[in-house]
Amino acid sequence: MRPRPHLVATAVGLGAIALTLSACGSTSSGGSSAAASGGGSAATLLHQGIVVASASQNFAKAMSDGATAAAQNAGSIDFQSAAPPQVDGPAEVQLFQNMVTTQKDGVIEMNLNPPLFTRPAADAISAGVPVIALDIAPTPGSNITFFVGNDNYDCGAQMATELLKHLGSDPKGEVVIGVPNPAAPALASRAQGIKETLNKLAPGITVLGPYETYSEPTKNYDAWSAQVHAHPNALAFLGVGDADSYDLAKLKTEQNGTWQTAGFDVDGKTLQAVKDGVNFMTMDPEHYLKGYIAEAILADSGHSKKPLPQGWFVTPGLVVTSANIDEVMAREKDLTATYNWYKPQIDKLLGDVQSNVKPMDQVR
Repeated sequence: MRPRPHLVATAVGLGAIALTLSACGSTSSGGSSAAASGGGSAATLLHQGIVVASASQNFAKAMSDGATAAAQNAGSIDFQSAAPPQVDGPAEVQLFQNMVTTQKDGVIEMNLNPPLFTRPAADAISAGVPVIALDIAPTPGSNITFFVGNDNYDCGAQMATELLKHLGSDPKGEVVIGVPNPAAPALASRAQGIKETLNKLAPGITVLGPYETYSEPTKNYDAWSAQVHAHPNALAFLGVGDADSYDLAKLKTEQNGTWQTAGFDVDGKTLQAVKDGVNFMTMDPEHYLKGYIAEAILADSGHSKKPLPQGWFVTPGLVVTSANIDEVMAREKDLTATYNWYKPQIDKLLGDVQSNVKPMDQVR
């Protein structure tokens, strides 16, 4: 799958990132109208950045890639990216606190434990640094008023609906749901969407869980192995995270399982599992798109001196099955292909920002 710039535990300046991207096939300048509105050499140099939850997992790297591309296309931005090597909330908080001292024109934060960021975000905003929440909704006490993310309940509902296409009429049996991090509201919303949709559309199914499956791949594999052994006759095992997808595929292959398996995100192993027919689908939250949208709006706000929008900018998700797996795999081969594939969506979403914004209290 596509190579990505390496995220490190300390922030990396845009100049270094741009060199890495160029070697990988960087996006060309141009971007969206909103992102580019302040671009050009005449614009004041902005200092902005993004902090994501993990340098090693696809979902976080994709968001950083998207944000970095948007900063490049906007122009006149010293953009930095930072992440701990693995999911580590306290370490990420420290990276965020370091970044807001240098990137004073705005920081995007994507984390899996919002309560940890409540005070640090509020302190940054109090000091005059704009902060955007990405992927995971902020806590009220953080004072963050703009959030870019999916309707995760709907993403879960789409997965449940797709599953029912593979179970025949009036299915009866168990479906097991796993959540890598139950404290992350977005992941909990995905699980709730799966569970409530199955309860509504397939009353013969008993939904079990959600059980904690952990974000770290080895722990994730062990957690799913325990569930598979505990429920050998289950109809399906569904995860709502990155590692869930490829670890479930690995277990199904190892054990010649006849149960259905699926998860989220577009890690290379996950896409191959869909391509091979092991997983019946993956749900793509389109993380690159989210990161791009967040930075494009932050850049436009900084260059135009207009305040950020208020509320929840809703970004779409994509059901990936055998019908479109080749297209998605081609999209993921490198960053140029990724940007070119997303550009029509980027232009459409940024063409009328306010029509895509809902009140923050509707986040799910």
